[in-house]
Amino acid sequence: MRRMMAGLLAFALLAGSPVHAVQPDEIMQDPAKEARARNLSKELRCMVCQNQSIDDSDAPLARDLRLLVRERIAGGESDRQVLDFLVARYGEFVLLKPRLELHTLLLWLLTPLVLIGGAGALWWQTRRRKSHDTIAALTVEEEARIERLLQAQDKSK
Repeated sequence: MRRMMAGLLAFALLAGSPVHAVQPDEIMQDPAKEARARNLSKELRCMVCQNQSIDDSDAPLARDLRLLVRERIAGGESDRQVLDFLVARYGEFVLLKPRLELHTLLLWLLTPLVLIGGAGALWWQTRRRKSHDTIAALTVEEEARIERLLQAQDKSK
């Protein structure tokens, strides 16, 4: 029983490991340049899959982008130059994590603004509900009327 559990655990760990779509013919000879290419590939969005990096995607366009990244690294370009080239060619959408610039400011601030707005609405609603829940004290006339109604009800029984 323990061996079966250990086997299932090992299978689950191996099945959950990240899968990379990089083909053996794409790998660069220089390990340092290959590491740079892999890091850049993890930052770039597959334009076909859209929620995967080109490092994880099997799409033909992702393969072309991986080869393009490796070609530009082999040509001596810096990581920044490679990213700038791809952004110029495909737009900011090619980056999985867009840069913080003026035209992407709303994208970066939208989540915090929505959270702050939601917290403010919740606070306002709670405060409003508390003000409606408070019961005002009865006036003398209201207490007298209630007393008369109760007495009239008792007499009718």
